[in-house]
Amino acid sequence: MDAKNFETTIAGKEIKLVSIQNRKNLRAAISNFGARLVNLVYNDVHVIVSFGKIEDYFVPPVCYHGATIGRYGNRIKNGEFKLHEEIYTLPVNNGPNHLHGGPNGFHNQVWEITEQKENSISLRYHSKDGEEGYPGNLDATVTFTTTEDDALEIVYRATTDAATPVNLTNHAYFNLNGGGTAKNHQLQINADHYTPVDETLIPTGIEPVAGTAFDFRSSKPIGRDIDNDEKQIKIGGGYDHNFVLNKEEPNRLSLAATAIGDKSGIVMETFTEEPGVQLFSANFDNATLPNSYRTSFCLETQHFPNSPNEPSFPNTILVAGQTFSSKTIYKFSKSE
Repeated sequence: MDAKNFETTIAGKEIKLVSIQNRKNLRAAISNFGARLVNLVYNDVHVIVSFGKIEDYFVPPVCYHGATIGRYGNRIKNGEFKLHEEIYTLPVNNGPNHLHGGPNGFHNQVWEITEQKENSISLRYHSKDGEEGYPGNLDATVTFTTTEDDALEIVYRATTDAATPVNLTNHAYFNLNGGGTAKNHQLQINADHYTPVDETLIPTGIEPVAGTAFDFRSSKPIGRDIDNDEKQIKIGGGYDHNFVLNKEEPNRLSLAATAIGDKSGIVMETFTEEPGVQLFSANFDNATLPNSYRTSFCLETQHFPNSPNEPSFPNTILVAGQTFSSKTIYKFSKSE
């Protein structure tokens, strides 16, 4: 990947590409445009899907590939939420709903590189009070590290001067074969429950995965049940749903999912402190995107969609004086 293809300026701010690597088999490239994971290579296999130059990320439709998502990853119903008796209105950019922090969310911002080492990079973004409708000045940081056990560790932190929803994630599109369909990847998700959705992909509650296409408790091909007649599959056009992870303790780092490339034998274990993970099976077919229909998948570690409007869901409101902190790890190995 040519770093020069990722050098430009936006509103006077310099965009650059930084490469990091461990001393074994893993290397990555991160752009400060959207604190974006642009390249991830394990054992010389490119395991994420991305564009070849920075300008491609500016072309509609909005491209979330590899970006840090915020302030709020996933959807908020009707672009509004109530906090301390006040209703806040957010931009609607996904049907009737607010998605991934809005059109000018964190994915569309130039982040400041605050620290750079051979195997890690830290970036910071200051989100002003009222940006995309959210209350409070928020300072967010994300650190990417390639560890010596061939894992990409992502650590998010945020502080605020006023109560605000926070739900940070990364939106990498994975293909562990380095190309081709992703439907034959094996996937196991450590979740007994998921959040079914309405016609606009807003959760309607929490239900068991048993007996549904969403039962990934035992490893199966991603595409095995993706074209069946279940209502939830039809609504999402495939998988675009949040899974409620089995947790012995809240906020404890634990195994969320294991994916295996059917051709490469590459294993990716996803560990997270988050309570949920969104499985998205790339249910679109658009020639302007680097990945076509179902040639990749996302495992977006997160709090649940629309949590600010669902008191029964894990809390996503960060208040002044507290620090949001969350770690997700994508660990790579080769199957026997």
